[in-house]
Amino acid sequence: MLRRRPALQVRPALDDQALHKTLTELRPERQLHGLGADSSQAVWEPVAELLRTTGHDWDRRTHRISVLARSLPPAICERWAADRPADGDALALRAFVQVTGAAEGGRAAARSAEQACLRAAEACPEDPTPWLALLSLMRSFAVPVHDAVPIWTEAVTRAPWHRTAYHDLLRYLSPRGYGNVPDMLDFARMSADRAPYGSPVALLPVAARVEVHAHRLRQSAMGAGRDWNEPQIAEEIDIALYQWFDAGAPPHAESLIDLNVLAFALVQAYRPDDAGRVLKRIGRHMTPHPWNLLPQPERTFRYWSGR
Repeated sequence: MLRRRPALQVRPALDDQALHKTLTELRPERQLHGLGADSSQAVWEPVAELLRTTGHDWDRRTHRISVLARSLPPAICERWAADRPADGDALALRAFVQVTGAAEGGRAAARSAEQACLRAAEACPEDPTPWLALLSLMRSFAVPVHDAVPIWTEAVTRAPWHRTAYHDLLRYLSPRGYGNVPDMLDFARMSADRAPYGSPVALLPVAARVEVHAHRLRQSAMGAGRDWNEPQIAEEIDIALYQWFDAGAPPHAESLIDLNVLAFALVQAYRPDDAGRVLKRIGRHMTPHPWNLLPQPERTFRYWSGR
């Protein structure tokens, strides 16, 4: 009898069960007109409770707010901000929601989103999240890198070695963003060299190599895979394995994204033993990036997981 293969778990919440539960509860089809009119509880209260319990885990706070901003009906966020106009959590979420939709709204929407970010930053002076929302807004509107770096600095001053902050600036410096390969690689290497043992920032050079790979694929598919055999890349992968993967640090909010990036790099470099160790930790939690750089992402992921 044929055994059915277990389904891959590809979802925005990653392995954050509390976030996934909140998103499931607040699906639009489960809300009357999207606003939960028949409930004695305000529709935004599960979101408020989720962010309250997140506390000062800044990596997880940023992950949860960014996923909520992309996934929830905007009416929920607007209702919360209207009901609790001084609530820092409500203002931070509203800032991300406005940033997410600003690109389609033009300059007026961008100005409104900028004000929302600054208001959230004023309400939560210790929180890096509003500054990262503002950095995302600047990237959406092609603000030059030298103007964006001070905003990034505001975030990492509040939360040194904030994983998402480093990846956000990396995307800014990427040739697929508004930078170039040398500057991006320099930033990634310098950051990884300074990162404390166990920090996921040690993976940044590997993430930068994936960006280079994606950039070259966009230009031409010919020869993009040969880059992974360079000695420098092998050293960067070894550092990521030693400084982060084998360090035994507690999983951070977006560990699964980093694990998938590392597994992808190990597959590309044809290091099956190390790839197997990483894929075992990933389990069924495949992330679209970076496997979507391959012609058959799910099939490739399953093949290497099976090996």
